[in-house]
Amino acid sequence: MNEALQQSLYDKLSREQDKYRDWLKGQPPEEILNHAYEYTVREDILMSLEYHDLPDAQARALLKSPSPLADVFADWENKETSHMDDIWQTVEDRAKAEVQKHKKKDVKER
Repeated sequence: MNEALQQSLYDKLSREQDKYRDWLKGQPPEEILNHAYEYTVREDILMSLEYHDLPDAQARALLKSPSPLADVFADWENKETSHMDDIWQTVEDRAKAEVQKHKKKDVKER
C-alpha cells in the first residue's frame, strides 16, 4: 500500500466534505435537517478511510473522480443494509433490559 496515495485520497475526500459542510452551514435550519443523514454518512465514509486502506489501483481510480465522496455516498444510499434491523434489535434489547431492571426493583420493594 502506498501511504502517500492513501493520504491523498483521504485528503481529497476531506476537502470535499469541508466544502459540503460549508455549503450546509449556509442553508436554513430545515434544509440542514434534511441533509443530516447525508452529512453523517459522509463523515462515516471518511472515518472508514482512517482505519482501512484501499489497494493502490482502487485509490487511484477514486482520485480520478471529481467527487469521490459524493459517489461513494450515492452508492451507499442505494445499497440494502441491515441498519434498520440493527436499530430495531437495539430497541428490543433495551426494552428487555428495562423489564429485567424493573422486575428486580419490584422484587426488592416487596
